[in-house]
Amino acid sequence: MTDISWHTMQASEIMRNLGTNTDSGLSHVEAENRLKKYGYNQLEEKEGISPLMLFLGQFNDFIVWILIAATIVSGFLGEWVDALAILAIVIINAIIGFIQEYRAEKSLEALRKMTTLFSRVLRNSEIHSIPSRNIVPGDIVLLEAGDYVPADGRLCSSFSLKTQEASLTGESTPVVKSAEPLQNPLLPIGDRENMVFMGTSVTSGKGMCVVITTGMHTELGKIAGLIQEAGKEDTPLQRKLEVFGKKLVYLCLGIVTLVFLLELWRKDPLLEAFLMSVSLAVAAIPEGLPAIVTIALALGVQRMVKRHVLIRKLPAVEALGCTTVICSDKTGTLTQNEMTVRKIFANGKTVDVSGTGYDPEGNFAFNNMPLSEIDRRMVTFVLGIGVLCNNAHLKRDNTTWKVIGDPTEGAILSAAAKAGLWKEGLQKKFPLASENPFDSDRKKMSTVRKTPYSVFLVCEKGAADVIVKDCTKIYIEGELRDLTEDDIRVIVNENNKMADAALRVIGIAFKPLDLETLNPDPAITERDLIFAGLLAMIDPPRPEVKDAVATCHKAGITTVMITGDHKNTAWAIGEELGFLCNDRKVIEGVELDTLPAEILEKEVSKIAVYARVSAEHKLRIVKAWKKQGSVVAMTGDGVNDAPAVKEASIGISMGITGTDVTKEASDMVITDDNFASIVAAVEEGRGIYDNIKKSIHYLLSCNAGEILTMLFASICNLPLPLFPIQILWINIATDGLPALALGVDAVDTDIMKRPARRSAEQIIDKNLGLLIVFQGFLIALSTLLAYLYVLYYTSSVKPGYLHYWFLNELIPCCLGGPLTGDLERARTAAFSVMVISQLFHSFNCRNAHRSLFKIGIFTNKKLLLATGFSLAMQVAIIYIPYSENVFKVMPLELKDWIAIFGFSTLVFIIMEIIKCFKKS
Repeated sequence: MTDISWHTMQASEIMRNLGTNTDSGLSHVEAENRLKKYGYNQLEEKEGISPLMLFLGQFNDFIVWILIAATIVSGFLGEWVDALAILAIVIINAIIGFIQEYRAEKSLEALRKMTTLFSRVLRNSEIHSIPSRNIVPGDIVLLEAGDYVPADGRLCSSFSLKTQEASLTGESTPVVKSAEPLQNPLLPIGDRENMVFMGTSVTSGKGMCVVITTGMHTELGKIAGLIQEAGKEDTPLQRKLEVFGKKLVYLCLGIVTLVFLLELWRKDPLLEAFLMSVSLAVAAIPEGLPAIVTIALALGVQRMVKRHVLIRKLPAVEALGCTTVICSDKTGTLTQNEMTVRKIFANGKTVDVSGTGYDPEGNFAFNNMPLSEIDRRMVTFVLGIGVLCNNAHLKRDNTTWKVIGDPTEGAILSAAAKAGLWKEGLQKKFPLASENPFDSDRKKMSTVRKTPYSVFLVCEKGAADVIVKDCTKIYIEGELRDLTEDDIRVIVNENNKMADAALRVIGIAFKPLDLETLNPDPAITERDLIFAGLLAMIDPPRPEVKDAVATCHKAGITTVMITGDHKNTAWAIGEELGFLCNDRKVIEGVELDTLPAEILEKEVSKIAVYARVSAEHKLRIVKAWKKQGSVVAMTGDGVNDAPAVKEASIGISMGITGTDVTKEASDMVITDDNFASIVAAVEEGRGIYDNIKKSIHYLLSCNAGEILTMLFASICNLPLPLFPIQILWINIATDGLPALALGVDAVDTDIMKRPARRSAEQIIDKNLGLLIVFQGFLIALSTLLAYLYVLYYTSSVKPGYLHYWFLNELIPCCLGGPLTGDLERARTAAFSVMVISQLFHSFNCRNAHRSLFKIGIFTNKKLLLATGFSLAMQVAIIYIPYSENVFKVMPLELKDWIAIFGFSTLVFIIMEIIKCFKKS
């Protein structure tokens, strides 16, 4: 099928060849059969790392190599128990690392599959919006500005259609398209003007194409290997942690070297000193941290999906936590996106329209009375022009009516249906000849329709003030006359009245056009029009948005509303939703045009609402805020919004009304087009960063505790409280599950009451660094006190004579005196305290300022399960037969466990007391 010269064929011949037609498209059954035959319409992705290679990759680490070397040396010297134990630890560590990385890869893979593009296709004579991957050869696809072309296709119709084909040809200039067949079968891709190609985008106009090839058989598929997306994308946080990790490794290796030298100075065996140092290095470096960060990011992003947020680029998660400004569209984001025509100004009268939503049930009345015949005809005529200048589709889905396309256009279709006008019937009677599409700069669109008579019909709709400027005549009382200043005054007053009532107003105009004067230039087509009327519709504010705006203000986030609506409408909505606080003001696009860039930068913080703006204005607003040093989130839906969305710190596209081009330019997609979901995303972004910080805090403070324990013991000339194998076990028991559970902790209830953090802020600042060292010291102190208590005090002194033990036992021991206690039991106690104190400490790390009892002990059940499992493992290795030889431990008595738990709670109790004093 790919060798056929589709661009040289007539449309009718193509339809026969593909077994389809432009009236009904494929049937659902035929589409299913073709999907089975041709496969999904998607590019083959590069194969990821296989699970086996991912597992083997866990051994590709310098410290692991040293441990394996230590295993070989131990075996060579006959220390088989140590050798096998170290090997087992290495394998267990590799398994844990593999599980973490495998989960992270799967989570990221799930994220990549979340953002699915949709296309509008004709099937069973109806327009359907389906995932682009389900498109098959023979499908009839409808294209308009902002769409990505989902597959290679041959155009059946084209109205001012232009596409951007830089991804295939390298040419940045949009290509003008035509549906006419071409003669040369050897034309290069860039010259096939009647073809559209997968991966390109529609920049303007509209068209219809029949799909000829899909997936890897498309032109893009042929070069898929060159354009496939890079696999892994590190966030700024991950890059910062990588730099921090390198510094941490050097610091840890320095301390470990010091411990090694101290052990040699104490004349400990070289192998034992070497194993101790290697074990300490393994414990000191949080090698599982990158995987934990990735999992926390990925699971957090998946949690966002439940709150109607799709993250397209992981760095956006980080930026969300720093957001200081949210610039939002009004229609559909701050409002319900269910437009309903409430008033029609036609024949010099304002007619009321009943009914809600898109349901085409309702009546027309003037002063609560049925319309006269002439008024009814004029209202029907105005709605008919609105239908003929319309790209939306109104369809019934079971018991509800829905719109495919723009909600404003959908509201016009619904109102017209109430008057007995249906788009399908009107389109057949008045086929489309050409179209000048809507964009936010022109604020209008027009179509040229063929008629059963010897003229064309120009239909135009757009912003009322723009439409009036295009008109020189008015149609009223069934007659045509010149448009006077009085007429304009009446129209403007009516427009203002409707806008003051928070109604969105659309102007309607038309004119007949002689066949000889048909000209594709909109400057010619859209002049000297006849004014027909105004359509006023309401899109009520979403009830949850007011609270969301208030939440933003408490969180130190500035909210800005941007709309193409009349200033009065924008003011009314902004006032109702709480945007106009602190004497902030409303300005229009024309005022914005008069402000130089440097003045706008100074004034931007005083402006809460922008009315009558274009896409270019949005870009200026984003740049002005960024010049102030703000982290700006900007929403967009139209193709012209893409530059502003891309320029913003966080580009946000609308999942329902957003074009494919805007979605591709964005960092995140709001699937319900709701402002409250943006605020929820900021909350989640802050929470994800907080949780990652908790995991880092926990891991580093625990590792600091292990290093300081061994360092102080060496300096004080004490017998080392922990064996190398025990240190390696601690790394397994405490680092993995609790740190991961902290990474998915619930978002703090007060997180949106704090100011946004600075984007340049280091994740380990001075205060947190000091806290980590202090808490590491407390863990070390708890371990050493337990060790010394069991080693000297319980064995040689009666309870209560602590001063005697201190003077006569501890000090002499530190100076090289004889041992008097059970060293194996003391080491087992120290080993247990080191593990259990770290498990208790994990609850400290849930919040650096608020007590655990305020947060709730049971609000992180995953952490309870993780610490419970780690505790069970620790107890198990002490009492399971044979493991005591491996880990060099001995069974403990009840009194030992009481002492162990007493010492283990020391760090938790001290931190809880500090938190109480901090609050007071």
